[in-house]
Amino acid sequence: MPSINIINDSMISNINYLDKKLSVPKNYKENNQFIIELDIKKEHPKFNVIVQVINIRNGGDETVVSAHSKELRKLGWLGGSKNTSAVYLTGYLCAKKALSEGVEYAVLDIGLKSSIKGSKIFAALKGAVDAGLEIPHGESVLPEDDRVKGQNIADYAESLDGDELNKKFSQYIERGLQPVDLPNHFEEILNKIDEAEV
Repeated sequence: MPSINIINDSMISNINYLDKKLSVPKNYKENNQFIIELDIKKEHPKFNVIVQVINIRNGGDETVVSAHSKELRKLGWLGGSKNTSAVYLTGYLCAKKALSEGVEYAVLDIGLKSSIKGSKIFAALKGAVDAGLEIPHGESVLPEDDRVKGQNIADYAESLDGDELNKKFSQYIERGLQPVDLPNHFEEILNKIDEAEV
């Protein structure tokens, strides 16, 4: 039974025991026990996301694949590295890597994080599921498609005047992305992940 974990950097030292809390049957090798983890690294001033697929083993866990939001930059991502769109894309990329390694099923392990409907944890889950990884979940916890694609950011940016826009979205603009174009840019990167050999 594979699983997905999403980890906050301040809790990173506590993460190692989280998967130990899962009941691992003695025939773990036959059952392919996998967990998926999401780790939001808070390394000031940069914030990044890591999504991992971990094979739970009695003799020690093994990271099968991982994806880092920094990898999105190599694909041309100009948006933020920790927003809902980036978390979704990182989850999507990780799942594509997992599928290429023969992992088809996983279980989400959110560890000590709060289970909040539509949160980034569930954005990573949605990305992994949309990529084709089978993960048990309830549809009601997933963020709306418009939020995942950044439409809320685009709508907010559209409501701002020029000075406010430049102040609040200076990093987007410096990287060459107008925030109103985020939904289209999201789709471009999603297509690049599909086309990439992972």
